[in-house]
Amino acid sequence: MSRQMVRPGGRSARVQASVHAAVRELASEVGRDALTVPMIAQRAGVTPSTIYRRWGDLQELLSDVAVERLRPETEPGDHGALPADLTAWAEQFLDEMSSPAGRAYIRDALLGDPDGSNAGQCSAYAAEQIDVILTRATERGENTPDVETVVDGVVAPLMYRILFRPDGLDAAYARRLVTAVLSPTGR
Repeated sequence: MSRQMVRPGGRSARVQASVHAAVRELASEVGRDALTVPMIAQRAGVTPSTIYRRWGDLQELLSDVAVERLRPETEPGDHGALPADLTAWAEQFLDEMSSPAGRAYIRDALLGDPDGSNAGQCSAYAAEQIDVILTRATERGENTPDVETVVDGVVAPLMYRILFRPDGLDAAYARRLVTAVLSPTGR
């Protein structure tokens, strides 16, 4: 078996990594709105046709990069109890998503997403993180709501406010949502 066959990812993964890196670098150098496919291709060391073949257009490429940037880099912190774990996670989620970069990534993820798969992937990231928190709490013997209850009660209102009503959005709001979803009457 040749080395090429066993190398994970191969050329396709290298192309994706170099194009994603080029988008991130150029966006910080010239601004996101100045990006063009030829500019990205030159920086990544590929042809524009490679980008068009793989991503379709600039918006779909930016959407793909955004989804990758929205992927959590670490597991949620373990603070010893469900209220503390979920509150810390919700505050961090709000902080990251409501930042100018976070809002831009959300916008890009959704704009280049004709079939809804990127939105679904972003939702899955949040659900996976919440599942880790709830599983830990269950293993500690705590009563927990299910993942969908937390998504509906914490993530959904946070995202709505981030996208449509960001004024006055703060950590106290995130804490109130967590308290409501964890209260016996909240379920």
